[in-house]
Amino acid sequence: MQSPDVAQRPAPSRAQESVVDVDQAEAALVEHYPRLVRLAYLTLPPTLGRNRRVLTAHALTQRALPRGRTATSLIPAQVTGTVAGRELNPGYAYVRLQVIRTALEAGLPLRRRAWPKRSQLPPLLPQVWGLRLFPRSGGADELALDQRLSALTSPARAAYVLRGLERLPDPVIKTLLQQAGVDSPAAALKEADSVSPQQYPLLSSPEYDPCSLHARPTDLMRRRQHMKAVPAAVAAVVVCGALLGLPGEGWGPDGAAAPSYARNPAAQAALDPARLTTATATEWQATGRTDFTTWPARGDLTKDKALLRRALAVWARPGESAQVSVTPGTPAGPPPGPPQLLYAGKVDTLRVVMLYDGLRIARYAEPLDDPNLAALDLTRVDGATGAGASALVLGRADGNVRYLVAPWVRAAAVRDLAKPDAEVRALTLAEDGTTALFASPAVRTGECRSWDVLQLTDASGGQRLLTDLSEVAPAHLTVGRPSTAPGRDASTSPKTWAPFACSLAAVRSQGVRTVNAWQFARQPLPDGSGNADWVCTRTETWRGAGTRSLTQFSTAAGAYITGAADETPACGPADAHVLAAGPWKSATGDSYLLAAGSKDTVSIELTGGVSGSAPGALLAVPAEEGAQAELRGTLANGREIKGLQPAQ
Repeated sequence: MQSPDVAQRPAPSRAQESVVDVDQAEAALVEHYPRLVRLAYLTLPPTLGRNRRVLTAHALTQRALPRGRTATSLIPAQVTGTVAGRELNPGYAYVRLQVIRTALEAGLPLRRRAWPKRSQLPPLLPQVWGLRLFPRSGGADELALDQRLSALTSPARAAYVLRGLERLPDPVIKTLLQQAGVDSPAAALKEADSVSPQQYPLLSSPEYDPCSLHARPTDLMRRRQHMKAVPAAVAAVVVCGALLGLPGEGWGPDGAAAPSYARNPAAQAALDPARLTTATATEWQATGRTDFTTWPARGDLTKDKALLRRALAVWARPGESAQVSVTPGTPAGPPPGPPQLLYAGKVDTLRVVMLYDGLRIARYAEPLDDPNLAALDLTRVDGATGAGASALVLGRADGNVRYLVAPWVRAAAVRDLAKPDAEVRALTLAEDGTTALFASPAVRTGECRSWDVLQLTDASGGQRLLTDLSEVAPAHLTVGRPSTAPGRDASTSPKTWAPFACSLAAVRSQGVRTVNAWQFARQPLPDGSGNADWVCTRTETWRGAGTRSLTQFSTAAGAYITGAADETPACGPADAHVLAAGPWKSATGDSYLLAAGSKDTVSIELTGGVSGSAPGALLAVPAEEGAQAELRGTLANGREIKGLQPAQ
């Protein structure tokens, strides 16, 4: 019987026919296997569950080869022009078509009067006994995208994935879907338009990588019970069901949480919504403290005990349908005691709960229409105060971000960090502390021309600049020579950051606490065409480790990264000195190697591929393009320092 979404495979015309050798198809499948499995996984309906989707995606991909050892004649129309090498490979085009076709068939409902297709049945191979396999969990963004994709028909989902993952133009997608048996490819493409193209980068997330898997046991209690006699098993089920149904006894499944049979009183107390701690609306004024402990509980769902119970239960024992994201260096366990409630309310298409346990912020999110799916993001924020405790990301939607700000914040605005002279745009701030949505640079791809950051004004009139780096806690941007005291906020000198704003993309999802930009030198260019501003940007993380220093210089032609180092004290509070060198070419084509140090540098020397020295903190030496040299400098106290290594 014909499906309304997928038609029978059309007969190829002579114009469509080409020949692909089986060995050629096999080579393409082996080379691009992870990409093909991801295509199948994303096209398969989410209703199959993550474990079966993983196994089915692998099975469909492994069955994509032509049968037998002879060549096959049906090859789909391929992309022409300047494209990736795989698009010019007829073997890859063939196996991709087979993967898409069978993945579409797997999503068809079974019918009484028709034999099921092989792809509609659970795969015989691969098969794993006693384990459930699923990709690494993403965060709230991936959960929201998964919800949107699950609402599409299978052809529309395939169209969206081919657009975002394969970067195919619509005419090629239309032809491919038609050859895969889709009745109306144009309608599928139009339906795919309902999901924002700004979510394309998420398709490459580990959430959708069925080749990098987590393994968990199947229900151990159930497997053990199956080995017992049937009467005993039935009796056990009845007794357990009665016990779990009693009020105040046990912690059964709560939404996306896994079942628990523990009876630890301390653990249960930490997960009791009635024991959540809260702060008063004026506590920050009474105590003078500006940290998360003085944030009051806000939102329209703070009295929803069922929601709070689900959030606490998922934090303690996330189930298979819960997507958990943990920033680097953040412990992933349950709260040690009753946490503090910061927020519970509806945010766009989600219910969101924000909790704080003294070390971490936990953001729980579930779709409004399905509490059995959830996302949990854990972010370390120990010691956060002032700017570090001024805002949290409530959610992201279609490339935009919404914040929850501290009770001492009086105004919010959006500033384009890349354009310091542009007008600062006021941002609506609701009574419950939530901001309006604005464009987030965290998921942007392609050429970077702007970098929107959040500007907050507190009760004393001070301003703070915070940027979304794909974390729950935004990073605080500062400027100036590093010292043990907190740096000056970037709002005091936004022009320092302007040429280097887009370099922040390199430190997304790293658990970043602050990023400081320090202009340590200004150097006249050898041809007299202007000056080069030397800046060191240093990233500090919440966990202490993971610091990164970049040296960059900016001219009228643009900004360039010249050196990089991880886990170095240079350019930081412990060692506020820096030395860097980089190539530069004049408008007339003459090449130089420029070098600069901080103001306490008394001499610079280049050795190796380029030789030269000069007193003071600046040096410019003619050099062949691509020449390498070793850089050394001497400080006023006689100490020798080395330059940061060229960026790779």
